[in-house]
Amino acid sequence: MSTPVKVDVAQLRQQVGAGLGPRLIDVRTPGEFETAHIPGSYNVPLDLLREHREELRRHLDEQVVLICRSGRRAVEAEQALAAAGLPNLRLLDGGIVAWQAGGGEVRHGAPRWDLERQVRLVAGTIVFTAVVVGLLVPPVTWLAGLVGAGLVVASLTNTCVMGMLLAKLPYNRGPRTTFAAVVAALSDRSG
Repeated sequence: MSTPVKVDVAQLRQQVGAGLGPRLIDVRTPGEFETAHIPGSYNVPLDLLREHREELRRHLDEQVVLICRSGRRAVEAEQALAAAGLPNLRLLDGGIVAWQAGGGEVRHGAPRWDLERQVRLVAGTIVFTAVVVGLLVPPVTWLAGLVGAGLVVASLTNTCVMGMLLAKLPYNRGPRTTFAAVVAALSDRSG
């Protein structure tokens, strides 16, 4: 497995500003995308991208920059698209967080908490509640241990089951994104 090619914020801003920008594919959830995204980027959520990577390859024949919050999901998207035979893939180094920190233009919508923040809230709430309730019912304390073990596994595997589950909640879905809508948007630009 090769190391993904990254583009930094300054390089991408220069390309976009000169009208030479590559196709920007944002793989975050529709809710995250709606909250803040780079103008001109296309939302292709990671689960949709994985499911339709072969079909997407036919619509992404130029330079493509993959974007997520901080980089992890973009790496997963790069691996899926590279496995489908798509060349010219790059990742925005540091994701939308770095883009915003670097002064890149962003379109804002309805504010939502980032998935990472939601995971910290849910995990912390479960652990705290399990410890407090465990004072009265000691076996409940094991729930805190299970959450801790889950966080260790998430760290070691660079995946997060809790994050994937939270992404499916209506709060995080935002406007529904279908593969047909993605293809129509991608075709609109090239046509």
